[in-house]
Amino acid sequence: MIEMSREAFEDLVGEALDSIPAELTEVMRNVVIVVEDDAPEPGLLGLYQGVPLTERGDWYAGVLPDHISIYRNEILAICETPDEVVDEVRITVVHEIAHHFGIDDERLHELGY
Repeated sequence: MIEMSREAFEDLVGEALDSIPAELTEVMRNVVIVVEDDAPEPGLLGLYQGVPLTERGDWYAGVLPDHISIYRNEILAICETPDEVVDEVRITVVHEIAHHFGIDDERLHELGY
């Protein structure tokens, strides 16, 4: 396990978000991304909770934002170097944002996420 401050970890999440192409971030709607220290279950690096863009219809109004959690301690626990943390944060952020766009785990695993 590698040690990293919450602030430094949050900066990595911000950098990962900045690396997402603008044409994608421009269409992200009603979603919040947060860093949480502990996951609700061991081994969970990130979690998307919400209604994917592909499933939203005319009924979608007045809904609380989708919620993406990135779990700091779980990611730090599986990494041995700062570079591994950078890579794992980016992979996790991209993975969870893909869920916001309606891409399921099976397809993400095919793509390497």
